[in-house]
Amino acid sequence: MFLHLGDGYMIPSKEVVLIGDLESTTSSEITEEFLEISDEEGFIVDYSGGNPRSFVLTGETIYLSMISSKTLGSRVDKFTEENGGY
Repeated sequence: MFLHLGDGYMIPSKEVVLIGDLESTTSSEITEEFLEISDEEGFIVDYSGGNPRSFVLTGETIYLSMISSKTLGSRVDKFTEENGGY
């Protein structure tokens, strides 16, 4: 199954490690530094159309999304419940 990140972009749900709210997590200096370094190293893919609300961490990439972390989390939870887990 795939997780829809907005604007037609999807990633495999099984690759999701963490879904984070961009506004609340960037108040942390450590998280802000992590995202800054990740961007410099080319690990961030922006699917937000310039309006990021959340980020999705996978094993190799961080995806920025315009969809709230709560909505993305609900989508992953729904998939997990429907399919009996991974």
